[in-house]
Amino acid sequence: MAWRQLLLVSCVSAAVLLSLLREGTSASVGTSQGAGQEAPEGVQQQVFLQESEAWNFLRKRSKRSSKSRDEVDAESRQKLRADELRKEYHEEQRNEVENSVEEQIDEQEERSRETIEQWRQWHYDGLYPPYLYNRHHI
Repeated sequence: MAWRQLLLVSCVSAAVLLSLLREGTSASVGTSQGAGQEAPEGVQQQVFLQESEAWNFLRKRSKRSSKSRDEVDAESRQKLRADELRKEYHEEQRNEVENSVEEQIDEQEERSRETIEQWRQWHYDGLYPPYLYNRHHI
């Protein structure tokens, strides 16, 4: 019975807290302008171009017009930079792969060398050189 009362109290307190938070956020949002007020004329002129300026801008660059030399140079510089970055990235990736392969080969050589050394020590018969083919058994 006590856990039901605890659950009920916590749910009611959560509901009250959420309703207070919702009212607080809606009241805290302020508006800089009233509902009937328009934006000042200076702001509107900063955002929108004059009709003649907009027409000149659109007429200057149509779909069929050629690009200026500066635009072509800027695009070529961007492409060259992207190519350089791509080349560096692939070079780093290739170096990482080569290093990991080289490390694996070195580890394998070390393991095989240790195995061969252990085999030679185990089969050493006191003769020099200590190889199996050097034994003189009849």
